[in-house]
Amino acid sequence: MVDDCDPADVFALLDDEYARSILAATSQRTMTATELSDQCEMSLSTVYRRTDSLEECGLLEASTEIDPEGNHTTVYSARLQRLTIELEDGTYDVRLAAGSVTREYADAFTDLWEGL
Repeated sequence: MVDDCDPADVFALLDDEYARSILAATSQRTMTATELSDQCEMSLSTVYRRTDSLEECGLLEASTEIDPEGNHTTVYSARLQRLTIELEDGTYDVRLAAGSVTREYADAFTDLWEGL
């Protein structure tokens, strides 16, 4: 969960183009690593590194789906609904409000970061 994650790690993830792309894509629907690789135009190894980091900070959730043939597939979904950053007495406090993210919020989030 983000409360257990170092604020510097959260800031680094949100500054990372690939991590933001994964969050935006998985805010629309659950996606497999292969789907993320295709949609976000990154290698599978990059997808796995970023999804691991995003999961560690509670920004992404992995779950297992079973297809009609009985195959187990890991799918990812964004947990980010709201991220609050407060600075008090020289200490950063980063809190995550988890839940489903609307498409409009994901677009605004992406636009914000691309505009920096």
